[in-house]
Amino acid sequence: MNNNIEASASSSNNRANIANILSTIPVDIYGLIREMGLRVFRGQYDYPDHDISGQILKDPEKTDQYLIYVNIKHSKTRQRFTAAHELGHYVLHRDKIGDGITDNALYRSNLSNEIEWEANRFAADILMPIDKINHYVSMYGKNVLKLANLFDVSEHAMTIRLS
Repeated sequence: MNNNIEASASSSNNRANIANILSTIPVDIYGLIREMGLRVFRGQYDYPDHDISGQILKDPEKTDQYLIYVNIKHSKTRQRFTAAHELGHYVLHRDKIGDGITDNALYRSNLSNEIEWEANRFAADILMPIDKINHYVSMYGKNVLKLANLFDVSEHAMTIRLS
C-alpha cells in the first residue's frame, strides 16, 4: 500500500515526508493528502445532505489536480476515514474519478462494490497499519476502545480491523 502512495508522490522530498507521516500513529491523514498534492476541504464546506460522507473530484480550476471534500457534520473519526477513503480512490482509481465520486454514509458511490471495498481497505491500511495494530495488540490486547483512541478511528472501524 505504501508503495502505491510513494509512487504517486511528485518528488523524493514528498516521498520522505510521506514515509514520515505514515510512520506515526495516529496518521496525519490531512498532511498525507497535502503531500500527495491534493487539496482537502473540511470545516469550510458543509454538505446539505447529511448522508454524504465525502467526495473526490477534479479541481475545476486546475484539471490535473483533485479536491477532496469531507462532511463536517460527521464525527472526527468518520471524517478521517472518509478522507482516507477518498485518497484511496485517488491512488487506486484515478482513471475512474471522471467528474467526481461521491460516497454516502453507507460508503457507497456510483462505482462497483469491489472498488468501494478497495477504497475502504486502503483507508483501513493507511489509518490502521497492520504492523502497528499487531504491536499495540501485543501491549494492550484487543481493547477496541483503547486501540481506536490510539489510532484516532471509530470503535466500529477498529472492530472490523481486528476481525
